[in-house]
Amino acid sequence: MKLHPAALADKTEVLVRFSDVDMMRVAWHGSYVAYLEDGREHFGKTFKGVGYDDYFRTGYVAPVVNLTIDYKQSLKCGDVAVVETRYIPTEGAKLILEYVIYRKSDMAVMATAQTTQMFMTADGEVQYTDPDFFVEWKRRWLKN
Repeated sequence: MKLHPAALADKTEVLVRFSDVDMMRVAWHGSYVAYLEDGREHFGKTFKGVGYDDYFRTGYVAPVVNLTIDYKQSLKCGDVAVVETRYIPTEGAKLILEYVIYRKSDMAVMATAQTTQMFMTADGEVQYTDPDFFVEWKRRWLKN
């Protein structure tokens, strides 16, 4: 996966637990989806205005509608992963985040990923233009 220039980036650490690994003693491929969620949640707390509570408070939801992961190497039980979450500006009412997951001990890249989230009202109406809260968030955090 080719990474794009990020307008904002954040990092958080995740411990690979025993419950994350499979019978081969490596992090099960589905565990990486949870690591991306950890990255999104931390990103929303760091860059206030795009966290889940912010969506709900303003009457919106932002479901993931696309997810791509490229696995490079395997994390193992006890490893600490560094999840870098990167905001990629785009046209349209959506939030695109890219991720790089590193093994903390040597900063080797374990996986790269991308998620796309669409904005919808709490009633399920798809938004085709940026909601006001997202316009304000971009104004606050992005240097245009």
